[in-house]
Amino acid sequence: MTPSDRSEDAPEFAIETVALAKTYRTGSGGTVRALNGVSLQVPRGSIFGLLGPNGAGKSTLINILAGMVVRTSGSARIWGADIDTQMRRARSAIGIVPQEVNLDAFFSPREVLEVQAGLYAVPKSERRTMEILDALGLADKADAYARSLSGGMKRRLLIAKALVHSPPVVVLDEPTAGVDVELRRQLWAYMRTLNDEGVTIVLTTHYLEEAEEMCDRIAIIDNGEQIACEDTPALIGRLDQRTLTITVQEALIRLPAPLAACGAELNGDRTLIFRFSPSRTSVGELLAVVQGLGLTVADLATRDADLEDIFLRLTGMDDAAPRTAGHNDPLAGAAALARTDPKL
Repeated sequence: MTPSDRSEDAPEFAIETVALAKTYRTGSGGTVRALNGVSLQVPRGSIFGLLGPNGAGKSTLINILAGMVVRTSGSARIWGADIDTQMRRARSAIGIVPQEVNLDAFFSPREVLEVQAGLYAVPKSERRTMEILDALGLADKADAYARSLSGGMKRRLLIAKALVHSPPVVVLDEPTAGVDVELRRQLWAYMRTLNDEGVTIVLTTHYLEEAEEMCDRIAIIDNGEQIACEDTPALIGRLDQRTLTITVQEALIRLPAPLAACGAELNGDRTLIFRFSPSRTSVGELLAVVQGLGLTVADLATRDADLEDIFLRLTGMDDAAPRTAGHNDPLAGAAALARTDPKL
């Protein structure tokens, strides 16, 4: 059954968690909190990004949804079905693409999909084995041993395996890890096609530019805590920061005082770098200072804040990433204000 077939009774949220928590016991008798009160609402029909550093709790959350890990507290629903009290419905509504390759080395892709379809009780007349393999570029390998496939092909086969029962929700845990650029484009083209057909896509990835381009909405988890969950443009818009790079024709021995007052940096003897808040300072104002010193602008470029900037800021990793540092912002103390802003 396709998502469009279920549209009449489709829930508002494809996935919904409320105060979801998971605590593991250690061998020494202590405990480790992997998830701490995570509440998410994944809109039906969206492409939703779930981001966080290694060990943040993303895989724990996915494994709870997949039924591989038992939650400690809280609740979760998939396509309106509670993962505990309506387990069969919940599991039939989701397809999981894991990070690890978990294929039988002696099964062919055709056999892998046929077995998986049988486990989900998909009637033979409704199986789409070759259609799925063809869509993922594996049709010519349908009868080859899985062990003979390349790493990228194995990852595509995992995606195919998750789609055999036509789930309305697909979770991809690092789907493009180890996949070359061309295959990555093919995968995302297919995911967009699925999304256009009504399938909700949940994505975890360390390719932040990929998440920024693909995802309608993004949640960030760090140390088991949910620290953000917003539409992608709104999330990026939290960081009121822009970088202006100006190349001048004249060689500069030192940074003129008016430029230093604006927080400019001198890179080499002709390149000026300004990091500023566009809500308080305009590019025109900075250009006016440069030209007021009799300097001739040979070239300029601007770079707005992106998902990587906000990710590093929210997870406290920005000190290790010089390009996001804002201590030279012409707005005195703007970076400090950003760090203490409760929205950040």
